[in-house]
Amino acid sequence: MGIVDHFSDYFDCSGARTPKHKKKKQFQTVEMKIKIDCEGCERKVRRSVEGMKGVQSIEIEPKLHKLTVTGYLEPKKVVSRVAHRTGKKVELWPYVPYDVVEHPYAQGVYDRKAPAGYVRYSEDPRTSQLARASSTEVRYTTAFSDENPGACTIM
Repeated sequence: MGIVDHFSDYFDCSGARTPKHKKKKQFQTVEMKIKIDCEGCERKVRRSVEGMKGVQSIEIEPKLHKLTVTGYLEPKKVVSRVAHRTGKKVELWPYVPYDVVEHPYAQGVYDRKAPAGYVRYSEDPRTSQLARASSTEVRYTTAFSDENPGACTIM
């Protein structure tokens, strides 16, 4: 945006009293989880997003039940539009590759419904079950640990 464009917003001769500044939307990729059973569902989902202003590309992966929309848009508006137009339950993509998570098989992170190679995204590592171990649990698990050579003489 050049200096002329910047000042032209303030010195508008159209008769409007206050200049209206629109927030420019950022280029984003929105990934959503939506149940796609057949080609008809896939077509319905694609049509629900195609007419939206700012959409650059649409990718649908029916086996993963995943919809990826790229463009200048807001994630909440895309999710609400797809849910309204298709009548299906839509949520933002809750999974990440299991390589990213420190403990992928911990309770609360592992999800049986997740696609292969993915686990549920956990924003706060303190909420995982491994981080909330009580002092007695920690004492018993470290009693037989390989890192503590003096913990157990039986081994």
